[in-house]
Amino acid sequence: MNIFLTGGAGYIGSMAVRKLLEAGHQVTVYDSLVTGYKQAVPEGATFIQADLANTVDLQAALATDTFEAVMHFAAFIEAGESMKTPPKFYQNNLMNSVNLIDAAVRARVKRFVLSSTAAVYQSSDQPLSETSPLGPVNVYGHTKLMIEEVLEFYREIFGLHFAALRYFNAAGALPDQGEAHIPESHLIPLVLQVPLGQRQDIKIYGSDYPTPDGTCIRDYIHIADLVSAHLLALEALEKEEKLVYNLGNGKGYSVREVIETAREVTGHPIPAEETPAGQETAPAWWRAQKRSKRNWAGNRKCLIWRILSPAPGNGINLILMAMNSHQDSDGMGISCPTAIRHCCAPLRMGRPTACGLTGKR
Repeated sequence: MNIFLTGGAGYIGSMAVRKLLEAGHQVTVYDSLVTGYKQAVPEGATFIQADLANTVDLQAALATDTFEAVMHFAAFIEAGESMKTPPKFYQNNLMNSVNLIDAAVRARVKRFVLSSTAAVYQSSDQPLSETSPLGPVNVYGHTKLMIEEVLEFYREIFGLHFAALRYFNAAGALPDQGEAHIPESHLIPLVLQVPLGQRQDIKIYGSDYPTPDGTCIRDYIHIADLVSAHLLALEALEKEEKLVYNLGNGKGYSVREVIETAREVTGHPIPAEETPAGQETAPAWWRAQKRSKRNWAGNRKCLIWRILSPAPGNGINLILMAMNSHQDSDGMGISCPTAIRHCCAPLRMGRPTACGLTGKR
């Protein structure tokens, strides 16, 4: 399949490009490099450096070939920042996505996969399912929900098949590729900056939440599983008009648990400082509803996330993989200590499967 992919120089997008190429697809990456890294784009992909805000460049790029699908990863993702500079997020995330969706339809693209977020839901202490009430608590989540609504109308009016994949917390790395955000805001890489000598301690924002250890609990999904789910959704859109699914592990880990696991893995004390929670802090509990394996039944629409039984070391593995390819400000890999490198195998918390498509992975 010939795929037009935005944000392919970023953390998730670049890994999606890599797996698409390995699966035999052709990929054209369209990225402004505002937050991405050219060196993260895998060899074998066609690269176009341009901005989605420039509709002339965008339409020209889509006219360079006949594309069968668009995969849209490009977005600003900092929820806290979105509450301080909303115009930046509405312009980049929402308006630029409308440009892309419209240009894709004009280019006769039939499938569209959106990198969405679980931030589209209302705050809840209960596990979230696709039927949980919607109601973003920040501008970032609101932009993603509005993009989903635009896609729904383009499906109804123009017949565009789309998948909205609502992530929880992407984490981990491939053996030679990880994440490098500027500024970094994800917990695991921030924690690992301490043993790497890049920061003195790790801040714990809020320690009086109604959770077992007082810190926020989050659902982490391994990046490799996240990318696999995108490929399954892409394939499923051949027959399905609309797919909306949460991508998560179904089990939460607290901030303290993540820090303690990093201490165990690195052998570093990793000092932690407790500070008051910010106004934009997310709910105390935030995790996907756990599902068990199901079989394909008739023409029922479902792309399911199969949760495997928790295996020893799953939480440790996320830290190990991140440590193995933890990156500096230039996006280049920093090897983990030799003592733990042999442990950095790509074990994961769960594996994605699609109803009726399991054998085609």
